[in-house]
Amino acid sequence: MDEYVDLLKTNDLKITHHRLAILKYLDDHRTHPTAEEIYQHLKKTNPGLSRTTIYNNLETLSDSHIIQRLTICPTEHRYDFNIGMHHHFICKECGDIIDVDFQCPTVSSIKKHVADQGHRIEEVHGYFKGICKDCLEKKRREQSE
Repeated sequence: MDEYVDLLKTNDLKITHHRLAILKYLDDHRTHPTAEEIYQHLKKTNPGLSRTTIYNNLETLSDSHIIQRLTICPTEHRYDFNIGMHHHFICKECGDIIDVDFQCPTVSSIKKHVADQGHRIEEVHGYFKGICKDCLEKKRREQSE
């Protein structure tokens, strides 16, 4: 919990039980959950917790760049504790979202090109869609039966 307290202090945010619980959940569950998934999990141990509290805290943590808000699908946001530069692989079969820790050399070229025009890129999001290894293995097993 000390690392979460330090993150909040470093960003001049009030240390609250709810913020600590959200950070711990995101750190422990690297599944890119929605606000609703976070709420459903945390309300088990905090029955008085409201959805509004979750949404407000997620927005504050995201605006402070402590967590990353992902808009993979236009109708929902997902949240990621990993704020470093990385991309995401989305399985079309099971819906899992997997971090892809790969630095694309093209991104550096694009950033430089845009900077040469006087602009600054602050975020880059790459989403790849396909079938994850677990679903591929499941398909192989089903086909061999």
